Amino acid sequence: MNALLKLSGAIDRINEFVGKWVAWLILAAVVVSATNAVIRKAFNASSNAFLEIQWYFFAAVFLLCAGYTLLRNEHVKIDVILHMYSKRKQIWVDIIGIIFFLFPFVVAVVVLSWPLFVDAFKTGEMSQNAGGLVRWPVFMLVPIGFTLLGIQGVSELIKRFAFLKGMIEDPTRKKQQKTAEQELAEAILAQTQGAQK
Repeated sequence: MNALLKLSGAIDRINEFVGKWVAWLILAAVVVSATNAVIRKAFNASSNAFLEIQWYFFAAVFLLCAGYTLLRNEHVKIDVILHMYSKRKQIWVDIIGIIFFLFPFVVAVVVLSWPLFVDAFKTGEMSQNAGGLVRWPVFMLVPIGFTLLGIQGVSELIKRFAFLKGMIEDPTRKKQQKTAEQELAEAILAQTQGAQK
């Protein structure tokens, strides 16, 4: 089990790394959107490439950060009924959900999306919009994103079995102690207090 926990830790580090870096694409999408708006209003010019790259950035964040979201226990769950049960029963529900729902869904999406990517790559498929972008990079995001989600599912499964054996603390506890808003408020407060001294 210790070897499996090491594997789980390695998977967690991969998704942590990917999630933290890919999240910067949100800022990139905002910059592209603002630049596009300024160019359109100031110079009465625009390109479909600006719009499509924003969609690509959003797709990258949504797909590549799915594993990171699972790692952080931030996926949407319906806990209304689950909270009535003991933690062990909740963990068993998670295990059943990962094995019988998450894994088959991940495998199906990867298997079905891979040929689309390969075909788009081989043919050099381009957007049908004037000035649009090549399509294969965004098609590639689907199998990569779902693979990251699937391996994070393996990590979560390992952690849940380790919890049932009493080897680790509750893996369903949120990893992030403070929200982004709390961290920002603390930084502003610290800066204000530093300026007053």
